Amino acid sequence: MSNVAIIGGTGLTRLEQLEITKREVVHTPYGEPSGTITHGTLCGKNVLFLPRHGAGHTIPPHKINYRANIWALNNLGVERIVAIAAVGAIDSAFVPTSLGIPDQIVDYTWSRKNTFFEEGLDEVVHIDFTYPYDAELRRLLIQACTEAKVDFCDAGTYAAAQGPRLETAAEINRYARDGCTMVGMTGMPEAALARELGMAYATCAVSVNWAAGRSEGEITMAEIQKCLGKGMDNVRAMFERLVPLL
Repeated sequence: MSNVAIIGGTGLTRLEQLEITKREVVHTPYGEPSGTITHGTLCGKNVLFLPRHGAGHTIPPHKINYRANIWALNNLGVERIVAIAAVGAIDSAFVPTSLGIPDQIVDYTWSRKNTFFEEGLDEVVHIDFTYPYDAELRRLLIQACTEAKVDFCDAGTYAAAQGPRLETAAEINRYARDGCTMVGMTGMPEAALARELGMAYATCAVSVNWAAGRSEGEITMAEIQKCLGKGMDNVRAMFERLVPLL
């Protein structure tokens, strides 16, 4: 068993370095997770892996069953989650292909099932979410990026957009005014659900394009795929340093 899980986003539907020991189907009170949970060893450590968009990358961000995913990992004994997320860069320092370790998040999503605490409660539950990412996991991610010598930003604010469409230039300008430095579609409610179940959670964001209006012309999938490949190379290099630290 492992108390560490990796949630893979766009570009990371499987871990190439993972030596698989078994795959497990978990049924939850909240429906089915995004797919089977893979058990294996990575850099000599036991880890669990779950692709949030499904093994074939077929589940759009607003349709992901975040509650089932987080509940399933918690039920398997996971205490720490490292989430990988492809994002668009708002801040000029967060260049495409580089990694970012956000320390804050702003939720712009709607209509997502975003809490475990809504029915059958003895009393209303409020979690503290002042600092949404676990400080120790963030420290280890930053250390791993430094040791791997990859380009990265050691802080930032993640704008969680609804998707699945990309944003307008005006929306990105709004997010920038709000202090956001990157934009993605899966950061919430994933981070809050992990906090509700007492799980340490941190994100490694991969910059795969300049956000709308931050470069000339339209954003193309060809551009994203090109940057995604290089960015995931950086993620793999980071993992080689991170996993032994966990």
